[in-house]
Amino acid sequence: MSVLKTLILLPALALSVPTLAQDKVLNLYSSRHYQTDEALYEGFTKQTGIRINRIEAGEDALIERIRNEGARSPADLLITVDAGRLWRAEQLGLFQPVRSALLESRIPASFREPAGHWYGFSMRARVIAYNKARVQPAEVATYAALADPKWQGRLCVRSSSNIYNLSLMGALIENMGAAQAEGWARAVRANMARDPKGGDTDQLKGVAAGECDVAIANHYYYARLARSAKADERAIADQVGIVFPDQAGRGTHVNISGAGVLKHAPHRDAAVRFLEYLASDEAQRYFADGNNEWPVVPGVRVTNPVLTALGAFKYDPLNVAVLGRNQPEAQKLYDRVAWK
Repeated sequence: MSVLKTLILLPALALSVPTLAQDKVLNLYSSRHYQTDEALYEGFTKQTGIRINRIEAGEDALIERIRNEGARSPADLLITVDAGRLWRAEQLGLFQPVRSALLESRIPASFREPAGHWYGFSMRARVIAYNKARVQPAEVATYAALADPKWQGRLCVRSSSNIYNLSLMGALIENMGAAQAEGWARAVRANMARDPKGGDTDQLKGVAAGECDVAIANHYYYARLARSAKADERAIADQVGIVFPDQAGRGTHVNISGAGVLKHAPHRDAAVRFLEYLASDEAQRYFADGNNEWPVVPGVRVTNPVLTALGAFKYDPLNVAVLGRNQPEAQKLYDRVAWK
């Protein structure tokens, strides 16, 4: 169910753009459902005096809502996870380009859309998890290693329609070509211990339970288990090791959480200020400490103990906008190899 705040308590027709434009307010549509983000919003309001009205829902629902609202939409900014979803919104013409010297100086080029339609603010790595009792980390040092027949019946992974796997395949297509990427996907499909199901946490639980020996997951799902207040969840993390693949090659595939200013934003200046705030050291630390995501701004000090323990790693410098561009081909490729 959506979390509806001040913005939606008013009748839609009463939210005239001229009236809204005079208010010191920002209307944010967000598909990030992390309680820890409250610190981000409070920090921005404290620093700027700009009040944030927020609607939270799934990304597809929000994108459809923005389309339906059209030019009279009260929304200023869309924030969501994964470059593939930002690309979808961009393709529908929902964003306007933003040029900001601050954003361009602080956010590396690989984490922003080249024309400025959206910017990434936190980084998540697609890692390989393994059962410490059964697997040596050197055995899964690359994504390519997962195609080895030795893993037949030993691999857990979620559905091909999941945006994280679509983006991973988008990167593989770009880096190795479609034919080789399809060969990898076919071999990985043959190695699965079960049909794809559940989320990334379920894959980690499968590894800990011995249902499979290796899995693909985003790093912060592991970090959540490792930092959990529940002993049984910490016990799962204790049995699982994490590998950042391809450290001797291009580096680990990474993705982002990001945001863009909407085409008809009635408070454009406030929206740009919020984007710039998300690139501040303060906000970057919130991403790391609150939701176990890495900052995208270089040099920001991370104090999250799990991230610190995982250590620094080399990431693939591919511009994340490519992940969305390759998304349709990635889905067709997965379908051809029957990766459900």
